[in-house]
Amino acid sequence: MLKKMKKGAILATMAATMTLSLNTNVFAKQINTQPTSYQTVTEIEDWGAATTKVIVNVGKPIPKDSVTTATFKVHVARSDKRLKTPLLEEGDRTVTKAYVADKDGNPAVQTGKYVVLEMKVGPDVSLGSPLNYDWATTGFNDWIDMKYTITQQKDIETSAGTISGLVVDQFARETRELVDDFSTGKGTYDNVSLTYADYSPATDNHKNPLIIWLHGAGEGGTDPTIPISANKAANFASKDIQSYFDGAYVLAPQTPTFWMDGLNGFGDGTSKYENALMSLIKDYVANHKDVDTSRIYIGGDSNGGYMTMLMARDYTNYFAAAFPTCEALRDNLITDGQIQKMKDLPMWFIAAKTDPVVITTQYVEPTYKRLVEVGAKNVHLSLFDKVVDTSGLYTKADGTPYEYNGHWSWIYVYNNAPTNMINGKTTTIMEWLAAQTNPNTK
Repeated sequence: MLKKMKKGAILATMAATMTLSLNTNVFAKQINTQPTSYQTVTEIEDWGAATTKVIVNVGKPIPKDSVTTATFKVHVARSDKRLKTPLLEEGDRTVTKAYVADKDGNPAVQTGKYVVLEMKVGPDVSLGSPLNYDWATTGFNDWIDMKYTITQQKDIETSAGTISGLVVDQFARETRELVDDFSTGKGTYDNVSLTYADYSPATDNHKNPLIIWLHGAGEGGTDPTIPISANKAANFASKDIQSYFDGAYVLAPQTPTFWMDGLNGFGDGTSKYENALMSLIKDYVANHKDVDTSRIYIGGDSNGGYMTMLMARDYTNYFAAAFPTCEALRDNLITDGQIQKMKDLPMWFIAAKTDPVVITTQYVEPTYKRLVEVGAKNVHLSLFDKVVDTSGLYTKADGTPYEYNGHWSWIYVYNNAPTNMINGKTTTIMEWLAAQTNPNTK
């Protein structure tokens, strides 16, 4: 630090003795010696996490209209340290919007020291993903190294002179929208440890329900931010979904392996994590006195849908409702007695006919039919033809909505897309869920 201070003093002295014939470009470079850095903003989209912005600290106040999308080039290198060859890819991000801002990314009124560069994202824009699904080795998603280099391409004119030639590669911090609103924790029961992410609503004058979400196969491990980031589960904490519940707790437990790891085999109708999961849920409720025990809801996708079915089967009276999504409990593993037991638990199933992983004719369709046949009065099935983009932002080459893998029916749940006609009214899944109460609680 002392050497840097001495160097700055020498430069300042030299600048003071130079003649006025020096042009403003040289002068601007001379005074623009403050350290530059960048921060990233990650948002959780339908397909998972995406880095949507970099916020560049240019080290000097600049006018609000002094940058365009051509002012900076944004280069990124993506690396996954879990792999034998860590580098996944590198390339230039497409800048879609640029503006001068404050340190939090809010557009500047007159001047600001920061430049926000918004970038193109999409389900096929892999350069924007801060996660990688390591299907070959671990079978899990994980956060990866994202090394950005922001290089100035065009001059920035200020009242003090011209700024040019900036190369910004010093990372300052990352903001993960919605994800940062969650806390994380861990519970161990009979030597079985589960991590979890949880969200608490604002303090109010009433008790609040609890939404439990169980992740799919790719979100296992020991980093509980992964289950709410690798797909859009963080959205349960969004203002939109929270509004249906007038504030709800969200609990997203994480298994170190797979929920479908059974006592005698994979997906055998049992789970070696079942007892620990129920203990974690009960502990969480006991430690959050504000939770309304008559409104505890459980859902999950794929592996988590399998686990949801086990919990609905074995702890039927504990939950107010269940919403299994692309659930992976094969129908022939469910006895008639278990169907009879579950028929009084409000349930809403979600799946897509194009699911290549969990074939609906062997899983959800016959199970739903059996529940209806034994008299289940509050059971629903949203069986979509396929899974497509509902935002209107992403399309195929022919202009039709972008189509996701048919297994990804959880996208519909996070966007509150499933609807059914209930009591003569078109009702969304979140409206329905919020209205369910458990008659077994006192």
